[in-house]
Amino acid sequence: MIIDLRSDTVTVPTQAMRDAIASARVGDDVYGEDTTVNELQEYAAHLFNKEAALFVPTGVMGNQICIALHTERGDEVIVESECHVFHYETAAASIISSIQFHCVPSKAGEMDEEDIRRAIRTKEYYFPRTALICVENTHNRHGGTVLSIEHIAQTAKIAQEAECAFHCDGARIWNASAVTGISVSEYAQYFDTLSVCLSKGLGAPVGSLILGTKEHITKAHKLRKILGGGMRQSGMIAAGGLHALTYHRELLVEDHINALEFAKRLAETDYFKVDLSKVQTNIVVFAIPKEVDIDTFLELCKEQGLLLSKGRVGFLRAVFHFQVNEIMASAASEIMIEAVQRCV
Repeated sequence: MIIDLRSDTVTVPTQAMRDAIASARVGDDVYGEDTTVNELQEYAAHLFNKEAALFVPTGVMGNQICIALHTERGDEVIVESECHVFHYETAAASIISSIQFHCVPSKAGEMDEEDIRRAIRTKEYYFPRTALICVENTHNRHGGTVLSIEHIAQTAKIAQEAECAFHCDGARIWNASAVTGISVSEYAQYFDTLSVCLSKGLGAPVGSLILGTKEHITKAHKLRKILGGGMRQSGMIAAGGLHALTYHRELLVEDHINALEFAKRLAETDYFKVDLSKVQTNIVVFAIPKEVDIDTFLELCKEQGLLLSKGRVGFLRAVFHFQVNEIMASAASEIMIEAVQRCV
């Protein structure tokens, strides 16, 4: 048995999802004629209480389209220093939108309000224009931490005062909603645009969604085409996303429970450093003793059927999803304890 905790992207379609994909009604989505894509977009827009939505192949494309919507060449975008758009999107914003990021550090994903204000450029001609503030909820590299609704509301106020846009990389906003009980529409009210993922915790095989005004989505259609995301009978994959939105959101709570129990088991030992206050959703970031070689540890875990991934420098990451149950989570922690004991 393989226990794959590298990411929540490793899920495979359930039989029910496969059935939905196989029976999907399709058309040419570039013409706007794919029935299943249209249904997915309309359902998502309703969930988030936004005017419109657009189905895109990946979260990176979703974020990059939204950055392009709100910026012009030479602009600056304020982001948290450990965010996905800065670390994991291959400098795409500099290539596609010709903008630069202004990184603001934080302890758990929430940039300090005064730090944000200081990062906003004044109007001198030799400064770039601050065009956009971007946040990530939940925050991957901080361990799946949740941005509070109060922080989001205050940051939205700052953006409005500065006359710049506000975007959410909401790849795992479903997890934030599951743990807080705050609806995705309540989160969404503060943002001009959001990009949300279907292929992480929800378990669809492919796809993300952009949400915003009708004007945003009309422009996003063209940008999606420019970036090569204009698909044809894409209802075949949209059906997986629609099934996930309908049936898999309620499964996220179990992922959070399994992640926390796993983290507690590691924290009980003398081998692992885990900040339990940051284990809020389905991601556990942890450190092993400095004398233990990370690659050796990972290989020993792999030999016992456990797959993990590296996080930010010096840390490892375990990500839980609905195809890892309680028994597997417990087995994973025991494999890790045995592996680290063999290294020290």
